[in-house]
Amino acid sequence: MTHEQRAGRTDAAVVIDGLTRRFGETTAVDHVNLTVPNGAAFGLLGRNGAGKTTLIKMLITLLPPTEGTARVAGFDVRTQAQQVRRHVGYVPQLLSADGSLTAWENMSVFARLYHIPRRQRRDRIDNALQFMGLTEVAHRLVRDLSGGMIRRLEIVQSMLHRPAVLFLDEPTIGLDPAARREIWRGLRDLIAVSGTALFITTHDMEEAETLCDQVAIMRHGRVVRQGAPLQLRAEIGPDATLEDAFVVYSGAAETEERGFDDTARTREVARRLG
Repeated sequence: MTHEQRAGRTDAAVVIDGLTRRFGETTAVDHVNLTVPNGAAFGLLGRNGAGKTTLIKMLITLLPPTEGTARVAGFDVRTQAQQVRRHVGYVPQLLSADGSLTAWENMSVFARLYHIPRRQRRDRIDNALQFMGLTEVAHRLVRDLSGGMIRRLEIVQSMLHRPAVLFLDEPTIGLDPAARREIWRGLRDLIAVSGTALFITTHDMEEAETLCDQVAIMRHGRVVRQGAPLQLRAEIGPDATLEDAFVVYSGAAETEERGFDDTARTREVARRLG
């Protein structure tokens, strides 16, 4: 273990204390406190605009906090940004793979960016592609791959340097059910093999229940509820789903914010749960 790894060693993958981000008069993230254990899968839920992506961007040092502190992989996001970046992976909502390169070439670019020693690159890339079931398409252009294959490639290339924490912003958005389940399988396998902690934002309640040990629900920039999916369901009622808990805690029932879909979901929850 290097001196840097010893310095960053901690019992928690992510520790957030009062983290806040303002944009002028708007508070996007409002004094959030969270802890994610090493090797855990953590889901951040919330309606559009709740502050999920802004929170992730602060944790991976793309945005400076206005107030508060956070440590990721044991390193302070304010004062040790470079070390944080070395120890995290990030899969954004938008396409991050280069369509003009092959899958193998994309992996090679990431290997160089993360300073993986030259003598290790080929084996590490080949093993990573095999792990995600992409060996047969390794030398095909990314623009010719399916959406599910591209997403698996983006995930595995973000893991190539073996990060302590992998941040995924809506990892299966726009994918069909079969592709989503392939991604979930790959992520579960990655956790089991690598011990990497996952920090996921999602609107897919099945995804949250399938992958996450703990979830937190954000509302107007604040974390209003946190717990295991089963715990949050039980708080709403014996027959409640995680979607029911999301509707109640995320503020979908607020009259001034409701649209047709929110109103329909809220009334359905009320009807089923009495």
